[in-house]
Amino acid sequence: MAPLDLPSSRCAAVVVSFVFLFLYFSLFFENGEVEANQRVFLYPQSPKVNSIVSKQYRTAYHFQPPKNWINDPNGPMYYKGIYHLFYQYNPNGSLWGDIIWGHSVSTDLINWIRLEPALDRTTPSDNNGCWSGSATILAPDSPVILYTGSDSSNRQVQNIAFPVNLTDPYLTKWTKPAYNPLIEPVGDLNSSEFRDPTTGWVGKDNLWRIAIGAELQGKGAAILYKSKDFVHWVRAKDPLHSSSASGMWECPDFYPAVAEGDGSETKYVLKMSLTETGMDYYMLGKYEEDRDAFVPDNVVDDYRLWARIDFGKFYASKSFFDPQKHRRVLYGWSSESDSASDDVAKGWAGIHTIPRTIWLDNSGKQLLQWPIEEVESLRKDEVHLQDIDLNTGAVFEVKELKEASQADVEAEFELYNLERAEPLDPNWLLDPQKLCEEQSASAPGGVGPFGLLLLASDDLVEHTAVYFKVYRSQNSYMVLMCSDQRRSSSRPGLYKPAYGGFLDVDLQKERKISLRTLIDHSVIESFGGGGRGCITARVYPEALCTGSTYLHAFNNGSTTVKISTLKAWKMRRAKINENISIRS
Repeated sequence: MAPLDLPSSRCAAVVVSFVFLFLYFSLFFENGEVEANQRVFLYPQSPKVNSIVSKQYRTAYHFQPPKNWINDPNGPMYYKGIYHLFYQYNPNGSLWGDIIWGHSVSTDLINWIRLEPALDRTTPSDNNGCWSGSATILAPDSPVILYTGSDSSNRQVQNIAFPVNLTDPYLTKWTKPAYNPLIEPVGDLNSSEFRDPTTGWVGKDNLWRIAIGAELQGKGAAILYKSKDFVHWVRAKDPLHSSSASGMWECPDFYPAVAEGDGSETKYVLKMSLTETGMDYYMLGKYEEDRDAFVPDNVVDDYRLWARIDFGKFYASKSFFDPQKHRRVLYGWSSESDSASDDVAKGWAGIHTIPRTIWLDNSGKQLLQWPIEEVESLRKDEVHLQDIDLNTGAVFEVKELKEASQADVEAEFELYNLERAEPLDPNWLLDPQKLCEEQSASAPGGVGPFGLLLLASDDLVEHTAVYFKVYRSQNSYMVLMCSDQRRSSSRPGLYKPAYGGFLDVDLQKERKISLRTLIDHSVIESFGGGGRGCITARVYPEALCTGSTYLHAFNNGSTTVKISTLKAWKMRRAKINENISIRS
């Protein structure tokens, strides 16, 4: 049997056997629906093409190419006044395969110009794929790319590329030296589980360091390498960090995070993408440079209790430090929730989330995330409401927002009474997504559920509910945040889950919970509690194609909740990867 080209969400997908495919299908097919991050299709799933091919599902201000497949963000950086974003891209179709590095540039991280691909499959060390990696700027102002190549033997090896012309701020052309690959999977390294080098950093000994995602003897690991010249690399004796709580770590990221204010609190962040869940996790801790080890603040032997970057459809995130505005900016990939045959029919698949500023909470216990301020330049036609009581069973339409398919909404909910909060079962902490499914937006509760109904049809048959529910836990309160897509579309054959997670909010002190949501046709990005929790959802309401969509607030709790303020804006269309040619 000839080998199959298979769609994959992996930072660097691998060739697998037919037997593995059979097991793969058996594991992930359930009730005719399959999680899109983990889908592989041998045959088309939709017998007929309908509204899914509508242009209404393409985003207006989220990053995506004009057509074809896109996945991981790669090598973001700021160079000579220009922001650069590279990304995993299939130039030949809307399913995973033939992966190269696409390249786009921007001056504001919102409007993007598409350039020619930076890396193509042209050498023996990458002729089966130019997979994920990072950009590092060497002194003085010399950017380089490290990336994983799938070589002629389908091994995962690490390669380097240099810009042809350092005076070109757009870095339109890149070259690969003949001495690639720099690092090969030898010894105890599995050649099919060895990928995605991080951005480099320099130690006190003036040696460069990088980490590479791997699995060692069943443990997820970030393998550490050192170099004097960024070309000749030596593996360290021990990993930067490893854990038996999970398998393969893809797309590792490692960087210092600073709290707002005086910056006295600094922690290191080790982020990993887990293949078994298709989700991004992170640990906070310290970096012991003398022994090149990351030491987490808390050692947890169950990845279900690890901190999450995003509770929804968000994977393979990558960050960079923006020297222009002294901030760390994070990108993520959000895959589709429809079938592979749908993606072929519509001719595109995948988007990137809005770039987020990411920093350390003043408590030093978690990361906070917020859409970059530049996205606010797209706002227009502000709606401002305040002091609206939501009684039990209330559904309040924000009529002032005439069309809610392309919007930015900020709401603050004030809680009058916490006494009716239901007790928390500690077992719920292991699977908040299941809790969101069992205790839905329409299920009566104590304090909540309350929140917003987004991309709603005029009869509310279609809607995505983003909401909160408060639970009592000993002497404190826990806030559950959910994004429920199960009624997001009346179209069958879509993956429509209910995502969720718990937020660390001091309700006894604040008595308020904020929610910001970016709505852009087929994507809803929600930020709860000032960025303490984030949920990205992909939805395809038929109302987008047949009529208008609307915004509502609701409360199904037994106690009144007040909307102290609600602001909403329509969003202008950004210029995303228009066909403009830039030549050096």
